Amino acid sequence: MGLLFLLFVVVPILELVVIIQVGQSLGALNTAALLVIDSLVGAWLVKHQGLGLIRKSQERLRNGEMPSDEISAGIALLFAGALMLTPGFLTDGFGLMLLIPPVRQLLIGSIRRRFRSRLSNEFDPGHMRSWDLIDPAEGGNQGGEEEY
Repeated sequence: MGLLFLLFVVVPILELVVIIQVGQSLGALNTAALLVIDSLVGAWLVKHQGLGLIRKSQERLRNGEMPSDEISAGIALLFAGALMLTPGFLTDGFGLMLLIPPVRQLLIGSIRRRFRSRLSNEFDPGHMRSWDLIDPAEGGNQGGEEEY
């Protein structure tokens, strides 16, 4: 709930405040032009980096390797592109940050560590309920359900 509130209420309000501040400094037409140029440059950068990732993925596939790093980077680039195309200077700033490979790798590494820790906690037998551990070979169908 808090994340959705942040994304759909707080971020747009902050974007409007920043756009109004920039508009007061540069003028409405210059601000609109800057937003359009910013989105176009961001789209070009996302496309350029995406094509590089596709080439790397194809090379790894030809070598019989799984391109997991490239897939993760591609997902981050997808988010960067969405942020860059969203009108506003804050979202463009975050999108540009995702286009910087070291920053992107830090974010991907953080997400992977968080995902792994959640997986290890979810599948830890110490956290399972006792009825989850019933062995079917020992008469595990105790609920009277039909087996298929």
